[in-house]
Amino acid sequence: MLKGKKVAVIGGGKMGGIIAEGLITQKIVPAKNITIADIDAKRLDFLRTSMKTNITQDNEKAVKNADIIILAVKPQNMIVTLLGIRPVINKSKTVISIAAGITTKLIEKHLNQGVRIVRVMPNTPALVGEGAAAVAPGRFARAADVNITRAIFNAVGISVEVKEKMMDAVTGLSGSGPAYFFLIIEALIEAGFQSGLPRKLAKQLAAQTMLGAARLCMESDKEPAQLREMVTSPNGTTFEGLKVMEANNVRKIMVATVQAATRRSRELAKGK
Repeated sequence: MLKGKKVAVIGGGKMGGIIAEGLITQKIVPAKNITIADIDAKRLDFLRTSMKTNITQDNEKAVKNADIIILAVKPQNMIVTLLGIRPVINKSKTVISIAAGITTKLIEKHLNQGVRIVRVMPNTPALVGEGAAAVAPGRFARAADVNITRAIFNAVGISVEVKEKMMDAVTGLSGSGPAYFFLIIEALIEAGFQSGLPRKLAKQLAAQTMLGAARLCMESDKEPAQLREMVTSPNGTTFEGLKVMEANNVRKIMVATVQAATRRSRELAKGK
């Protein structure tokens, strides 16, 4: 699908670097066919040394000969970036944006008419190949563009296709979600420490427990509630722990957390 394709990554920051590395390590696109553009010369030197990709500080140069352009710039820098590459963007190229809150409509407005755009909301576990990315096609994107985009993000985790109107909810759930789980792990580590475990051991057990529970949830055909019931014996230790969580409305707190992040995503999309 991506054989022979040339990829330009505009923005060599954390997520741009992760995507490029995933494409290379998973043998989806060779390093020689990837060009990373960024204003930070030191960062570019690091990326060239570590991944052997092509590098440039000239966005237009990176985009001109590319088949696929991945926009990995900060949302506040998006419009100036789009205007800079507009002269070399045409309908033959697939443009992928990972900028939070930036709609395909806004990108289309600042590029040439009919440009094929796909919007993506990835998350940071892509760092370890366990990312979750939602993919939403713009008005002119084709099925092939969606397939290409999903292949790219499947290289660093999993991807799903959604309607663009769902992207704020995706941001609130999986985009921001890793931070929620890190907070829970922090709390479990502290609980383990206060209960007599060394912090290092508590961290190892807490993180592995969350990882194992997530994997079981992904691979089992049972619903999360059923899996929870499998662990919970009447009047047992898990039963007592869950009573505390229910008494403190943990379920309600998590719902409110995702709703707040979703609401803020909508505000950012409106420039607030």
